[in-house]
Amino acid sequence: MTMTNEFWRGKRVLVTGHTGFKGSWLTLWLRELGADVSGLSLAPETEPSLHLLLGGGMGGPGIIDIRDRDAVTHHVLKTKPQIVFHLAAQALVRAGYRNPAETYDVNVIGTANLLDALRVSEDVRSIVVVTTDKVYHNAETGLAFMESDPLGGHDPYSASKAAAEIVAASYRASFFAARKIGLATARAGNVIGGGDWAEDRLIPDAVRAWQGGETLQVRRPRAVRPWQHVLEPLGGYMGLAQRLWQMPDGIESYNFGPDHGEAASVGAVLKMAERHFGGGGATVLGDGTDGPHEAGYLVLDSARARADLGYQPRWRLAETVKRTMEWYRAQGQGQAALDLCLGDIRDFAALATTDEPLRAAG
Repeated sequence: MTMTNEFWRGKRVLVTGHTGFKGSWLTLWLRELGADVSGLSLAPETEPSLHLLLGGGMGGPGIIDIRDRDAVTHHVLKTKPQIVFHLAAQALVRAGYRNPAETYDVNVIGTANLLDALRVSEDVRSIVVVTTDKVYHNAETGLAFMESDPLGGHDPYSASKAAAEIVAASYRASFFAARKIGLATARAGNVIGGGDWAEDRLIPDAVRAWQGGETLQVRRPRAVRPWQHVLEPLGGYMGLAQRLWQMPDGIESYNFGPDHGEAASVGAVLKMAERHFGGGGATVLGDGTDGPHEAGYLVLDSARARADLGYQPRWRLAETVKRTMEWYRAQGQGQAALDLCLGDIRDFAALATTDEPLRAAG
């Protein structure tokens, strides 16, 4: 789908998790499209922080814990959003192992708090709850996951996101469907792009090690993931929100991932990243047994999003890695993060030229 200024201009949009990596990119893009964006999130958790590098004011202050039900409800009733993107989460697998109860509290109860606040809103028309590609029960079959596959989750993070899917489905069936309010969940692949400084993620860990002259530890170099640039799923989320606004019935969940042939191992992506960054450093490759369980093979089937939304990945893996590493290198040399992000957004949007009409959900 084409993200047009005509649709988004003046729309009141709430982005939860707006101070995070994906939330910062999404908030910036929505503002470029003319939306009136408010945010709801904790303060930035990393240093540097993309949110702060972009100015820190995007989405307003909105520093609220998603677990604080009264504060969330007050914020929703105050800002009166018409469209909501729910990204706020504890989003790291290994952090979920360290703090499982907190992960469930943020990802499950936090989602319920937001949806409960939206349940009494008179303005909301479109809600996109972002979960993860890890919501599926993964038996390591080597097949791409479809939206109809059973949910599961071996680790606390994955299980909490699968539980959030069930919470969303319950609120949709119990409250939103009868009011013709569109609510769907979005499951995206492994996202990379400039401005991510979270721990225990491949590209941020590599950039920190290479810039600091430290040894990079890679736990599972043979693990296969559906890598994609951050703008790919964000474009999908916006297309989904527009679809829900216009046709709220019959939608439950969508995968947003790269073409099947674009899935790659951690080791392969690391080699590409090192080449485009202009050199790396000492690297220790693990044998896959270090640390708690993580999936070895994970690929998404995005056929439903293609058919219903006209979703089409724009950048292949090589271009995605190249742009990501060039972003970090340029930002490290003093270029403004805002200019770098806007450049990527404009290049990406220029490729989204399809004018295919919306299709009924299959």
